[in-house]
Amino acid sequence: MNSAIPVTVLTGFLGAGKTTLLNRILTEQHGKKIAVIENEFGEVGVDNQLVIQSDEEIFEMNNGCICCTVRGDLIRILGRLLKRKDKLDAILIETTGMANPAPVAQTFFTDDEMKTRFRLDAIVTVVDTKHILQHLDSEDEAQKQVAFADVILLNKTDLVTPEEVDSLEQRIHGLNALAKIHRTQNCAIALNHVLDVGGFNLSRATELDPQFLDQEYPFEWAGAYPLPAGTHELVIGHTDDDHDHDHDHAGCDHDHHHGGNENELDVVIMRLSDDALPAEVLAKAGEPGQPGSTNPATAAAIEQAVSVFGDWETRLKNGDPVVPGATLNRLLLQEGNGKYPLTITEPGHFLVFEACGEHPLHIHVNDDTVKPDWQQDFHVAHTHNDSVTSVGISVPGDLDGKRLNDWISELLRVKGGDIYRMKGVLAVKGTNKRLVFQGVHMLFDAKFEGEWSAAAPRQNTLVFIGRNLDRTALTEAFKSCLA
Repeated sequence: MNSAIPVTVLTGFLGAGKTTLLNRILTEQHGKKIAVIENEFGEVGVDNQLVIQSDEEIFEMNNGCICCTVRGDLIRILGRLLKRKDKLDAILIETTGMANPAPVAQTFFTDDEMKTRFRLDAIVTVVDTKHILQHLDSEDEAQKQVAFADVILLNKTDLVTPEEVDSLEQRIHGLNALAKIHRTQNCAIALNHVLDVGGFNLSRATELDPQFLDQEYPFEWAGAYPLPAGTHELVIGHTDDDHDHDHDHAGCDHDHHHGGNENELDVVIMRLSDDALPAEVLAKAGEPGQPGSTNPATAAAIEQAVSVFGDWETRLKNGDPVVPGATLNRLLLQEGNGKYPLTITEPGHFLVFEACGEHPLHIHVNDDTVKPDWQQDFHVAHTHNDSVTSVGISVPGDLDGKRLNDWISELLRVKGGDIYRMKGVLAVKGTNKRLVFQGVHMLFDAKFEGEWSAAAPRQNTLVFIGRNLDRTALTEAFKSCLA
């Protein structure tokens, strides 16, 4: 009997109904012990407040899309779950609405421990029948969520005609002829159609993506720097000498958007052994077919860095010292810039691993920029549409109900087409109930549910996801609704 824990990946484009399905699973009397791992695209965490509290363990990752730097967090949480004394019956992973599910699925095939201790049961994709067609035509992620699915729920069928559902099902069948399709309202479906269905087919996944089993890295670039002993400066962002960057990111797409906080950057700096980069390897570095990882010591350092990226991070503000060694440094940037002291106790070569983004990296020694002796790009298999962004707002205080209603009504009338998703938990003057609201394009729903805790402040938390969002205008307009 296979003792591996079954894993269900729950995906679907923004506003499709993933949280609704998740809540149904959590409240069913199924008698199973389920751990839930959820991830948000928005820069302010809301979903953890929308998921019904239950006996299940819920882990939230609000660090960006689950298929980028958060993947290390995913492996770490799964590792922690393995150390539990009581055996789990299943694990649910709810991805952000902007995630391609393939890299999540890869985790269970390219990591040896994940491969033996977990079993990817199925990718379940929830589809918003009213809005999905406009996203299938323009969003790569929406297409991949449908294409990789083993089970597809055509949700919100009550918002369209039967003929429109028939047409949509034909369209989706053309993208994915093998998935089992169910029509639902409010994701009402028997759990045996979404849990423990044994639906994932590795052969089909590799047909969809021939590089499905290729090793992926949690970083996108690495460079080796010769550094003397002393305190130097790690500089992130644009400087006066940007015409001559430390590195060019030849293989790194600077339009790649992680969907999380663009003012964070993960960096690992590790000292190489003296024989890791001999002269002949350095001489060949950068030549076609001659990556530095052909050297065993360099390759070992790269593998160690993969492990470090999956460990707990040290969060560093501008001016905090960066620690070389097996430490993941999460640099908290200010408008994409930051300067961090870097102390080198012994001279030598140091490998710098960067999770990329749009921030040039420089190392200054005595005000001079040091150039890497060797550098290599580690390609990622996906990009995100950079025009889709999120605006998160978190403000304490009570809201005037009429002002709030008038503002949201006008906002949806003017900008509804650009707002893919909006959701939040708000405090309204005159009631101790939380106002939970969710919206998709011009559709909007709000209801009072659950009470504010007497021990915690009444905090308004909301997030908008869409195109052409004006952060300042949204924030100021929302604050004007405060009582």
